[in-house]
Amino acid sequence: MSVAVSQLDLPMQETTDTAGLAGHPRGLTTLFFTEYWERFSYYGMRALLVLYMTASLQEGGLGFSNAKAVQIYGIYTASVYMTSILGGVIADQWLGARLAVLVGGTIIALGHFLLAFHPLPAFFAGMVCIALGTGFLKPNISAMVGGLYRPGDPRRDSGFSLFYIGINLGAMIAPLVCGTLGQRVNWHLGFAIAGVGMVLGLVQFVFHRERLSAVGNRPEKREKNKGETASTPLTKEEIGQLASVFSLFFFSTIFWTCFEQSGSSLTLFANQLTRNQAFGFEFPSSWFQSVNSVFILLLAPVFSWMWIKMGTKQPSSPGKFTFGLFFVGLGYLVMVGSTFFVSENRVGPAWLVVMYFLHTLGELCLSPVGLSTVTKATPLRFVGLMMGLWFVFIAFGNYCAGVVAGWFNPTGGWVEIRLFFFGLALLTIVGAGILAMLTPGVKRLAGKPL
Repeated sequence: MSVAVSQLDLPMQETTDTAGLAGHPRGLTTLFFTEYWERFSYYGMRALLVLYMTASLQEGGLGFSNAKAVQIYGIYTASVYMTSILGGVIADQWLGARLAVLVGGTIIALGHFLLAFHPLPAFFAGMVCIALGTGFLKPNISAMVGGLYRPGDPRRDSGFSLFYIGINLGAMIAPLVCGTLGQRVNWHLGFAIAGVGMVLGLVQFVFHRERLSAVGNRPEKREKNKGETASTPLTKEEIGQLASVFSLFFFSTIFWTCFEQSGSSLTLFANQLTRNQAFGFEFPSSWFQSVNSVFILLLAPVFSWMWIKMGTKQPSSPGKFTFGLFFVGLGYLVMVGSTFFVSENRVGPAWLVVMYFLHTLGELCLSPVGLSTVTKATPLRFVGLMMGLWFVFIAFGNYCAGVVAGWFNPTGGWVEIRLFFFGLALLTIVGAGILAMLTPGVKRLAGKPL
């Protein structure tokens, strides 16, 4: 199985292109803004999704129960990652990454504009379109970034860092724009603006397509080498390496189950149980979904510098996964603490901000490390497959997040809410403790530095 993240299959630039952003290839600027607008559309829609589903019919919403809304949300976010595998395979085999991005962005925009209409069939059709379109766009645009650089180009890591900034800028601004319009003016206007964002991304992608002429082309048919087979037996060393990666995949599922409450149970908590005021200014509850991205933009350079500064003394990949789980657990302990400081049946906004700060620390310890670990620990002939499975486990974690969020009841009383957050804290902190104990064994199975 191959997926589009196997970026080495893409043609490389023949000459060094330094005419783009910060001395990078010009194509990076195009892909930066394409991804910026795609993430703007995705997070703008996500900021409103659960709020719209749970709003009453009189408020212009769908009138779904909290449990039904978060379950739909979990299935939707899981589908976004599952379709990434399909989109990667189709691009590798038939379309090429560049055409896949264009097709995906078009389908995404159509999905957002469908959400601008109230009838229920349009709502579900829009979600299906966004999930399918994201599956085409998300893995392939990342592959195109890699294809801008020749092997050994020292700018590659820096280029991906700039691309990551584009992701989080879009994710930060979207809830402020789409969330405000959706909650304060009209739900469907918020969804429509998300669609406009995707259209803007497509327009500049097509307008600057000549910058991408060397990457993302349609794949050529390849003849199998004589004697080449698909099911060469695994060696003992390879079995150990795959086992070490799968063990980390398991713990990543726990992480995503708890971390991805941000768009479901934590959104309901922000909307119904938090005083959304600061310095006399009242703001929409959807703004909280920008906090994580703000912290990512502030802290990602710090983490990058810290790992380089620590050199060989930095924690191993399993160790970083452990810290990731632990910080998420600490965040939920903060939320447990918030339930003891209730005024007029609501808590102050600072509790959620502190929680998101701790969750961001956890994300920076685990999420960027995950893809790196796959490339380090996996046998070379399985890297494409394991990259795809990384997305599968993220998808499963998102689905579990929706199931768990269904247990959250904002009207169940503060004791019940306290127990909900304590359960999430216990799951992640115990998971961190177990992984810490297993880390020496995981490193032995890998048989190579992690």
